[in-house]
Amino acid sequence: MRKSAAQHEQANPSTPTDGASPHIDHKAVGAQLRQARKSRDLTLMQLSERSGIAVSTISKAERGDIALTYDKFVALAHALNVDFDTIFGRAPRRPTGAIEPTLTRSGKQLIYDTPNYEYGMIANDLVGKRMVPMRAHIRAHALEDFPDYIRHSGEEFVFLLQGKLELHFENGSVFRLEKGDSLYFDSAQGHVYISTGAKDAEVLVCCVDTDDHRPPQTL
Repeated sequence: MRKSAAQHEQANPSTPTDGASPHIDHKAVGAQLRQARKSRDLTLMQLSERSGIAVSTISKAERGDIALTYDKFVALAHALNVDFDTIFGRAPRRPTGAIEPTLTRSGKQLIYDTPNYEYGMIANDLVGKRMVPMRAHIRAHALEDFPDYIRHSGEEFVFLLQGKLELHFENGSVFRLEKGDSLYFDSAQGHVYISTGAKDAEVLVCCVDTDDHRPPQTL
């Protein structure tokens, strides 16, 4: 039996005070979502219909009671027509011409926690980039850890940095990766990442959205 979505809800992580990577405040993210929705005069039901995300999930996310998985973030960003990174409530730098180099120091990625994945967001302060690069730890160790497969528009690249990893697809395909292996695939096909070693796998992931779904780059 797969776990219910409710079993995967997670309260806000504490913000580290020892110089470690900063963690994203789920309540601050929820406030950004609520502000974006209300500024467009959308009800929870209307946003649910646009995004395909349940009203109860959006409501809990807006209150900061749960952590959203990447696919739900993308669906809500598309429905609200906002850049993915702006939902995190940072002070982004929007490029006015060519994108300037954006440095993210090792161990200083902005962390977004979910029950199955810890996302380390890279170049998070740069709005308008085509890629969403992340350095992630895969906490899931069984297919049953997921209520469903993850699906979102675009293409995805994963490079295994440490540990052992399996990628399971909804069509039954399974790819087993060792350190240094990589995989490129269509993100719209349902997929999940599973650590198969004694420790959590660590991966570099780049998601590229399709042009049809990317918000317009306006100031």
